[in-house]
Amino acid sequence: MVDREKLNILFVCMGNICRSPTAEGVFKHLVNTHGLDDMIQVDSAGTHAYHEGEHPDPRACASALEKGYDISKATARKVNERDFEKFTYILPMDNANMSFLQVKSPLMHRDKIELFLNYHPQKTGKEVPDPYYRDSDLFDGVFAMIEEGCWSLLKAMRKRHRL
Repeated sequence: MVDREKLNILFVCMGNICRSPTAEGVFKHLVNTHGLDDMIQVDSAGTHAYHEGEHPDPRACASALEKGYDISKATARKVNERDFEKFTYILPMDNANMSFLQVKSPLMHRDKIELFLNYHPQKTGKEVPDPYYRDSDLFDGVFAMIEEGCWSLLKAMRKRHRL
């Protein structure tokens, strides 16, 4: 087997308690299911430290658990300078967080930052809506969008990196 450098994926939203930990949990599950644990590392972070050290929103946890994913152990953290160096892919959930990351990122790492749903052929340029201040029902729709996006991301990565 060819010795490869591990791919590091960072999902990013604002507070790291809804969308990005959901994407982290779903993508980790897919990576594990496909036997790619030794090739892909997954994490999530927020652009702001509003919820640093907290676990995901209970509504996000409930939505994920209904579909067989346990994201309850994730812990919110803020994006830091080392992330721009470490991660191969930095995938914000929306344009506001993408803009924030582009401003904070050193120029040499800006090409790593791309909207998460750009990896989905039918959702390029679309944002994953933030369900935090909205009705609990939106969490299920957001979960479905993230799960679909994660499948598309994995497919694209397998093709690009020959996994």
